[in-house]
Amino acid sequence: MKIIAAILCLVAVASLAQAEATSTVKPVDAKDAPLVVKPADPKAAPAKPVDPKATTTTAVDPKAAPGTKKEVKKEVPLPKIPGTVINRANGTFLSLYDKKHKPMAVDVTRATARWPNTRSAAVQWNRTVLNGSGTSLVGAKPVLPPFTFSVHFSLLQGDGDEAKVVEEYDVPFRG
Repeated sequence: MKIIAAILCLVAVASLAQAEATSTVKPVDAKDAPLVVKPADPKAAPAKPVDPKATTTTAVDPKAAPGTKKEVKKEVPLPKIPGTVINRANGTFLSLYDKKHKPMAVDVTRATARWPNTRSAAVQWNRTVLNGSGTSLVGAKPVLPPFTFSVHFSLLQGDGDEAKVVEEYDVPFRG
């Protein structure tokens, strides 16, 4: 019993010593101190600390006059588009995302989709019409397994018999 009490006391003393060692104040090094911008006029705005990890950097333009600096902003990466990404001719994506990878409104009247029918020998193709609904094209026919096939999309512009195919895509689907 005395051995257990001695070990507990030893652990307590060691943890106190470690806490005291880590709580000592370190002198501030010049490179660790935050940068402060001092105004030229004492009546101007108060000094503000500058974040050294800011997204803008200053770079010297060789064509500019000596002593002038130019602000350069870093490019923010575009968000990832889920699923298969297919570029369209107008710079947007078939998954109805714009150039900045944000969901966009449907820019066609409707679309047709066609994929092989593996469940029936009499009907070679499954077909459905996809109607625009906000930022998506929605069809009424479910897709049955197996989910490995190539689907053909035709994007249509116009109504009724006057509808014209404006774009066509063959997309391999693996789901």
